[in-house]
Amino acid sequence: MSEGVVWLVGAGPGDPELISVKGLRLIQSADAIVYDRLADGRLLDHARDDSILTDVGKIPGRRVNRQEDINRLLVELGIAGKSVVRLKGGDPFVFGRGGEEAEALVDAGVRFEVVPGITSAIAAPAYAGIPLTHRKLASSFTVVTGSEDPTKPDTSVDWEALAKSSDTLAVLMGQSNLRVIADALVRYGRGPQTPVALVQWGTEPYQRTLVGTLSDIADRAAAAGIGAPAVTIVGDVVGLRDAIRWFDNRPLFGKRVLVTRTRTQASALSDMLTQQGAQPVELPTIEIQPLDDYAELDGALKNAGTYDWVVFSSANAVNIFFERMQALDLDPRALYGVQIAAIGPATKSRLLAYNIIADFIPTAFVAESAVAELNALGMDGKRVLLPQAEIARDLMRAGLAERGASVHAIAVYRTVTPPDTAERLQEIISGGIDIATFTSSSTVSNLVELLGGNTDALKDATIACIGPITAERAADLGLKVDIVAAEHTIAGLIEAVESHFEEDVKDE
Repeated sequence: MSEGVVWLVGAGPGDPELISVKGLRLIQSADAIVYDRLADGRLLDHARDDSILTDVGKIPGRRVNRQEDINRLLVELGIAGKSVVRLKGGDPFVFGRGGEEAEALVDAGVRFEVVPGITSAIAAPAYAGIPLTHRKLASSFTVVTGSEDPTKPDTSVDWEALAKSSDTLAVLMGQSNLRVIADALVRYGRGPQTPVALVQWGTEPYQRTLVGTLSDIADRAAAAGIGAPAVTIVGDVVGLRDAIRWFDNRPLFGKRVLVTRTRTQASALSDMLTQQGAQPVELPTIEIQPLDDYAELDGALKNAGTYDWVVFSSANAVNIFFERMQALDLDPRALYGVQIAAIGPATKSRLLAYNIIADFIPTAFVAESAVAELNALGMDGKRVLLPQAEIARDLMRAGLAERGASVHAIAVYRTVTPPDTAERLQEIISGGIDIATFTSSSTVSNLVELLGGNTDALKDATIACIGPITAERAADLGLKVDIVAAEHTIAGLIEAVESHFEEDVKDE
């Protein structure tokens, strides 16, 4: 049996992108992952399919997953020869009880290593626009646990010394004792008007920041419903927040955005939304499926050189086209002398993956523009191969045929609604939707069908469409369209949504 090893890995404060490169690599290779409540679940998406995942998160106020049991589990996995990632929120050795786990592993003779993480004590203030030190305001800071009541005679935290010494205090796990902590600091010499900030769920899209003073922060927190997990920052540096806040003042910050693309395509849109501060909620309303019979496409591919043009209107069509070409032991040389049209940058990019450079890209990425501009090149007598979805608008075929082209339109894939989507939709709706994005007419149609034709659930949401055709379909189905991207791309859709909400901020 190989020697087991346990890595105590800091997951960081919340944002999964803040984990270290080493930590992510270990997650990807681990036999087992033992994770906390505050470790972002998206990190587990990187685990091996056969990795053993164990949730040992502790919920405040409930006696579950005792530390002794967690220690025992780590020892058992290590003795069994497993490579184990103990994934802990923040840093393992900053109020993470990583030291206790390390001691248990040493006592059992199990090898371990520590991979530090970014502690919320630093990250949460930074994401709130509050530097813990500043040359003019604070030359020292102290990180302290707030889980001990300052009024206890046997507390291990010297609140009197902290009140008089450190310029900035970062208090972790102090929500339940916030009032007594504030009172103790004032009692031991801190001014009652000393600025205080609470940062709840720091670095997450739903981060909340509340600013007050030692004299009123407890009342403000109670009124605002600020709960755990939260970091409390005490000191003059809190006053810098208005000037340098950067994370939570973006136009899309905190907005829940419905993403209706396919599972494979959703990540690009979700990533862009996250970068703008939004909270994307993915609900793929379409799934790309191959056809049962590719005889017609295979026949066309075997005679690909007889066509003058191949017109691709989607990246999906590109994928199926070249997959079938490979299945027939053909390569791009079969397209020698054939001109290639790509409707849109995503389709162009997908062609490049197969070492094909498009000869034609329309100035506007809709079928109407593509037809007009292709016809301007002279399509009379040309043979055109048009691979497309099983259910597709007839505009491209009819528009080229009207100008004398011989168009061979072939269905190469179908779109269906993924299973379990209706149940997932109800969960999303119950959590609220601020913005609903649609990147094709089929995503609109499928979503409305899932809603049983009743669009009331979206009546308060901002509806954003990638282009006029999608917007027209949305309007036909009873949705009030608020945003139509001028550039019919994912980047264009993001820009349009951001501009819309920037204008809303200006109008307020």
